[in-house]
Amino acid sequence: MLKTGILSLAFTLILVGSAVHGQEPEPMASGTTKALHYTATKLGIPILKATVTFENERGDDGKPLLSVCATFRSLRYLDSVFRMNNRFTSTVVRETCEPVRYLKEVDQGGLLIPKRNYTHTISFDSSLQRVVLERKGTGESEVVSLPPHTYDPLSMFARYYLSKERIPVGEDLRMAVYDGVKLRQILFHSRKERVKSKVYGDVEAICLESAISFSTFGEKEGVLRIWYLAEEERVPLFMELELPVGSVRFELDGLEKE
Repeated sequence: MLKTGILSLAFTLILVGSAVHGQEPEPMASGTTKALHYTATKLGIPILKATVTFENERGDDGKPLLSVCATFRSLRYLDSVFRMNNRFTSTVVRETCEPVRYLKEVDQGGLLIPKRNYTHTISFDSSLQRVVLERKGTGESEVVSLPPHTYDPLSMFARYYLSKERIPVGEDLRMAVYDGVKLRQILFHSRKERVKSKVYGDVEAICLESAISFSTFGEKEGVLRIWYLAEEERVPLFMELELPVGSVRFELDGLEKE
């Protein structure tokens, strides 16, 4: 089964499939997607539901913010062997999508995955090029230095979510992601193909594919593939993970708009 780090990183990468080129973000407007709903399957069997939501907020100083939240919930019939109720939230400055805070709330267990229950808060300080990682309930904190313009996975998606620039097909695309565990440099290859989607039917899509290492499997490499609409909206339709323990596939079930 999936481990927490793999799941959170890989699923957020489906959202940042368009986050390799782009223009400055714009405020969320009427007609913008408010929520994306996915089902993950292994060997054709549904194992969990995932939802990503987007909400406008205001900071204590009145600054416009955007909250991007991804939740992962296992299906109840699997609770004895695979129970997951994890939530990841990125708060960003709405105008620039500069990350402010990344919250990881993990609650999982069962026979097939390790029992974990923790809350970590990652606070970004762009002026000092660092983050402060705080572990709730332990009193522990850690300061990590990062390169300029570093984003957590969800803030990376937010930065490019409203960009109208298309991804070039047939080119290699690079992105950097820091999820509170390590900084990853990922190289994607792009191609165009037709796919069948539950929501959109038979459509043209762009597939991004990359080899990626997984820390929970001793840095063994797997393959990540992402398909999204080859249109201006660029909705992520599918994601496949080829892991050392088998393949997992996410598929878009539905979406909600403002």
